[in-house]
Amino acid sequence: MKIVDIKIDGGKAFDWGRTSQDYAKYRDIYPQEFYDKIISRGLCVDEQSVLDLGTGTGVLPRNLYHYGAKWTGTDISENQIEQAKKLSAGMDIDYYAIPSETLDFPDDTFDVITACQCFSYFDHEKIMPKLYRMLKPNGRILVLYMAWLPFEDKIAGASEELVLKYSPNWSGAGETKHPIHIPDCYIGNFEFVYHEEYTLNVHFTRESWNGRMKACRGVGASLTQNEIMNWEREHLALLEKIAPNEFDVLHYAAIAELKKINKL
Repeated sequence: MKIVDIKIDGGKAFDWGRTSQDYAKYRDIYPQEFYDKIISRGLCVDEQSVLDLGTGTGVLPRNLYHYGAKWTGTDISENQIEQAKKLSAGMDIDYYAIPSETLDFPDDTFDVITACQCFSYFDHEKIMPKLYRMLKPNGRILVLYMAWLPFEDKIAGASEELVLKYSPNWSGAGETKHPIHIPDCYIGNFEFVYHEEYTLNVHFTRESWNGRMKACRGVGASLTQNEIMNWEREHLALLEKIAPNEFDVLHYAAIAELKKINKL
């Protein structure tokens, strides 16, 4: 599904479904430390019902499945959900291709609602009341994010410059370590109970880093096929010059936990 938002990439259209195969292959990259932070909060574990918004290829449900929660994943892209179902074969995970703003699960359905790498895309004025209603008393929203640090990691910075050559208005560039922004509309309905930001290294080969970059919004989700081919050729040549066969890329991760305020 094509998305256009003037606040994202200067309004350039993008479609995650166009990069679903690369997304499935190259974006399941969160280190164990990333998942440990979630579990240490007592979230997404046994006897909890969890809704994963913007689930993509089901990375979060698949990797946290063995901790015992019952997962439901939703995403705006049918192609992403198709990949999620394939990769989750044998797991009891429900997936639905539906925009988050139109979700209509019954009241008090979920203990936890997660949003990983997708929170900034939502129309929060529309979605916040739905999340509040669908959460059980004292339920949690868990917002998660991870990004490379281009000003601190030479390989990440060089790759990012090449993306900007082809997508000059790509607003995913220039990340620095910072807390996740929670819109004001959540105030009064949710208590902001926890946040943490931390750095971590993510291991890649030249092939997997090229795939990770190709699967980003500024390349695979928005460029033409000819542009993607030219970008990839340049990127692989760049990596031959600046990167060993295997390397770590410095990232930061952030977590924000909101607790539903129960009202009489």
